[in-house]
Amino acid sequence: MDEYVERVIDLMEPGSNHLYDLSVEEARRFLLEGPAKAVNQIQGSFALVAKSGKTVRMARSLDRPMRYFLAKRREGPALIVSSRIDAIFEWLKKEGLEDQFRPSYTRMVPAHYRVELQLIGCPDPDPMYERFFVPRDEKLPADLDAIGSMYISALAEEIARWLQSIPTDAPIGVCFSGGIDSGSVFLTTYHVMQKLGMNPSRLKAFVLDFATGPDLQQARAFLEQLGLTIFLEPVEADTSELDPGETIRVIEDYKPLDIESATMALALLKRIRARYPDWLYLIDGDGGDENLKDYPIEANPELTIRSVINNPMLYQEGWGVGKIKHSLTYSGGLSRSYVRTYATAHSYGFDGFSPYTRPGVIAVAEAIPFIELTQYNIGRLYELKGEVVSRGVAAVTGLKMPVFPKRRFQHGALSEDSLRQRMPYRESEYRQKFLSLYP
Repeated sequence: MDEYVERVIDLMEPGSNHLYDLSVEEARRFLLEGPAKAVNQIQGSFALVAKSGKTVRMARSLDRPMRYFLAKRREGPALIVSSRIDAIFEWLKKEGLEDQFRPSYTRMVPAHYRVELQLIGCPDPDPMYERFFVPRDEKLPADLDAIGSMYISALAEEIARWLQSIPTDAPIGVCFSGGIDSGSVFLTTYHVMQKLGMNPSRLKAFVLDFATGPDLQQARAFLEQLGLTIFLEPVEADTSELDPGETIRVIEDYKPLDIESATMALALLKRIRARYPDWLYLIDGDGGDENLKDYPIEANPELTIRSVINNPMLYQEGWGVGKIKHSLTYSGGLSRSYVRTYATAHSYGFDGFSPYTRPGVIAVAEAIPFIELTQYNIGRLYELKGEVVSRGVAAVTGLKMPVFPKRRFQHGALSEDSLRQRMPYRESEYRQKFLSLYP
């Protein structure tokens, strides 16, 4: 039985864990030896696997993908753990086990859960899931000023910890559009750097520009109102470079909105890398929409405002572990779709940070009394994010943040008509392109 356990192949990159106050070895001990809730003491970005005897435990933060595959061998099962599907497949090929592989046989570790497997051979063991991040049930008072201040204070705290963990002279790029999420992240980062005595000239606000999208104009207007246009850096790109097939290979998924967003991200990151060969650190507003439930409910026939408001962390985790619509292969919500951010940055050698995905920030968002504030009115829900964030930015930074209507990244970089011409595919076609990677 000991031999079974020895066949745990950890293909995760230890150096990509970004932990505060703990080493990777100490974090693995929290994962392995304590109760599930102990994992919540691992602060930062992580994807970890640990084993003892025949017990294997895995856990990850929301901003790190983590997959596993259980292969059968004569000597016993082999558990392969990786951030990528193709890395698992390559390992199986080297071992002569590729005939066992199907992309749908891989499993994604859901964010905020500790996953436990027993390597005991046939039949395949069922994983056990235990939640380690559980926001408190108490609701905040229905005071938008107080809510905004607490929310952006939590954001500022996470940004400060990150800034203090990276080299003091490293340049920092903000993936910027002038929208609520990237705008609040930029202004809070700018404020925190000044508060910590850091040089804000390290900052740049990178804006993707295909010459037809509205984001550059919006980004310029945002910074002009605050007298901060010195930080604006347009990144020009050409639509001829947009390749959804390459995007599918990079993010290993086929959801159209994620493919569109990731295709834009690859265009931006490619040009930044060409312009700045040594640039490493990027920060973005991913997770802000999910926290404040700011997605068009009408666009998804499965959703109602009651299901959105009454299901905790629905947008972060999908319908959740153990539910009929929870995908074992892909997890759900941002737990699934964050790959569009992580894999695109990783493919060009960037180290990204999304402070809105941190548990401390999510916990404040989950404590917002959405029912009391909206009375289940969809229009009021859509207005809420701008009010909460702008009031919070004003309270924490003293800056009056402009608020523009919500727009998806891909619709701001490129006009919607141009986007449809370049990327006219349906989900079924994207799925076929993905499956063709493994004939």
